Amino acid sequence: MSSRVLTAVAWPYANGPRHIGHVSGFGVPSDVFSRYQRMIGNDVLMVSGTDEHGTPISVQAEREGMTTRQLADKYNRVIVDDLQGLGLSYDLFTRTTTRNHYAVVQELFLGLWKNGYVVPKTTMGAVSPSTGRTLPDRYIEGTCPICGYDSARGDQCDNCGNQLDPADLVNPVSRINGETPKFVETEHFFLDLPALAGSLGKWLGDRTDWRPNVLKFSQNLLAD
Repeated sequence: MSSRVLTAVAWPYANGPRHIGHVSGFGVPSDVFSRYQRMIGNDVLMVSGTDEHGTPISVQAEREGMTTRQLADKYNRVIVDDLQGLGLSYDLFTRTTTRNHYAVVQELFLGLWKNGYVVPKTTMGAVSPSTGRTLPDRYIEGTCPICGYDSARGDQCDNCGNQLDPADLVNPVSRINGETPKFVETEHFFLDLPALAGSLGKWLGDRTDWRPNVLKFSQNLLAD
């Protein structure tokens, strides 16, 4: 009897062309898996799209002197053409700027909010002292507090791979004008993962078809 298989592929940022590392990371492996599942008779839906929100988009748009939408339109076309040229078998390759995507995300967020799973918390955010502009993650660079790499970003260090917060960086500076940012209290919304940990843990415990390393990795995330 055939099964239904969803291949949910990582969404590349529409902030530039994809290179061979991206293709080998998210492109080819997911395509090989989906083709195999189709070959053995399963009903496969392979989906992805371009991520057109966030600081990677706004940083690159400022660098190229265009709006974020213009940048997303430009590189969505480049990425789609490249993936089609490689013959990757997506059933749906969409964008995070479609009306449908907006509607689905809003529905999910409001559902979580109404059920108490989204909670406001105060964190330290970076602000430009000269302009008052908010400087989220990739607008800040500095030295990684873990490995000492001097070009770490405010969201992660590409040298050691650890996720970071702008306030963690040693000698942080703004990528816009090189000034030292001021850190102030800001309010953000967070998913209350601890409230869901029990249910998620039980669900993971029933995953007899998962590879042991993937299952252990997922369980460790809950334990942390």
